[in-house]
Amino acid sequence: MTTVSQDEVARAGGETAGEATPQPVDVAAPVRDVARRAKVASRTLATANRMTKDAALGAIADALVTAADRIVAANAEDLERGRANGMSAGLLDRLALTPERIAQIADALRDVSGLPDPVGEVVRGQTLPNGLRLRQIRVPMGVVGMIYEARPNVTVDAAGLALKSGNAVILRGGSAAAASNAVIVAVMQDALAARGLPADLVQSIDGYGREGGVALMRARGLVDVLIPRGGADLIQTVVRESLVPVIETGVGNVHVYVDATADVAMAVAIVMNAKTQRVGVCNAAETLLVHEAAATSFLPAALAALSDAGVVLHGDAAAMSFAPGGADMVPATDEDWATEYLALELGVRVVPSLDAAIEHIRTWSSGHTEAIVTRDIAAADRFVAEVDSAAVMVNASTRFTDGGELGLGAEIGISTQKLHARGPMGLTELTTTKWVVTGDGHVKP
Repeated sequence: MTTVSQDEVARAGGETAGEATPQPVDVAAPVRDVARRAKVASRTLATANRMTKDAALGAIADALVTAADRIVAANAEDLERGRANGMSAGLLDRLALTPERIAQIADALRDVSGLPDPVGEVVRGQTLPNGLRLRQIRVPMGVVGMIYEARPNVTVDAAGLALKSGNAVILRGGSAAAASNAVIVAVMQDALAARGLPADLVQSIDGYGREGGVALMRARGLVDVLIPRGGADLIQTVVRESLVPVIETGVGNVHVYVDATADVAMAVAIVMNAKTQRVGVCNAAETLLVHEAAATSFLPAALAALSDAGVVLHGDAAAMSFAPGGADMVPATDEDWATEYLALELGVRVVPSLDAAIEHIRTWSSGHTEAIVTRDIAAADRFVAEVDSAAVMVNASTRFTDGGELGLGAEIGISTQKLHARGPMGLTELTTTKWVVTGDGHVKP
């Protein structure tokens, strides 16, 4: 077995590095048993029709709303522990559940139930000259593993998308949300059982701790795909250490570029939304790039609005020259251009051209989302063509890089890789394909 450091195991298990580390326990066998049960359960779901799956999602949504008080009470324990451990405001916001947020999570499940079922979709087909009839159809992955941090909404999103696409799911949500996730998983399992489906379709391995996350990464042959969702350390640890195929989700070092011809009012509104609407998410803006021709008209208004909203600004010399009195602005360094703040902080840089903006993004972007604000169609077309990120926005906030906002229903993550899935991953991205070849006694000559 590959040696993994305690900090790496902590990150892979959704823990905070530096916490007291218990002595390693051999959990490989029980985690593999969980995976075997998930594999068996997935066979039942693979043959279920859409009506059955949609009814299960509706039952889970209703059960979550009914259990909202229990879930919020458990979440309060997690929040208290998070504050005591010095968790940042952005991560506490991700962790927090309220009855309203639980209702929204349930509504997202209902939205998923209303989406077309990808299983059985014919991707392509033809009849060969020899009479063989070919179809390439979508089928479930089988067993999907999720490793994530401090995000109890992901527990539901992952389960809902997995179930609708015909998969079982194994969840490792980490210690930060342990109490919340325990109640949520129990509620979902009870709802599945009440609909006559195996409770093993949704399982958690949180009880096996940090080593459980590593054991999940080693369960090749039982787990068909593993999706890490969280900070850069967690994601890279899973990518590096896993023997199970991984769909790599990405951190969000996200840029908004205000071009020379941008409408100032529009640009200010987009930047404010992208940075302040919700800071602890991967599609929040982290760097603002401004064409020098727009700086005089745009930056005083934008920096004042950002400062009034409590944003700490990290600017280059040109940007700092436009800072209004009283603005909290400090000199930016290369570290700022590389940082996903997940907080009320923003890097600001004035650039001489569209080319310079694109080059900055190429140098520092994580490949998640970039936006351009412009009235120049040619500039927008160049930005879209030359910026190599999973999502590119033209005159729109980066906050729209989200499965729900793009009509996919809940998302299981946002992929920044280029194989199989890129951008928000919904139902289709949790399927693979198989070839069905139908003949009439055909043999190869």
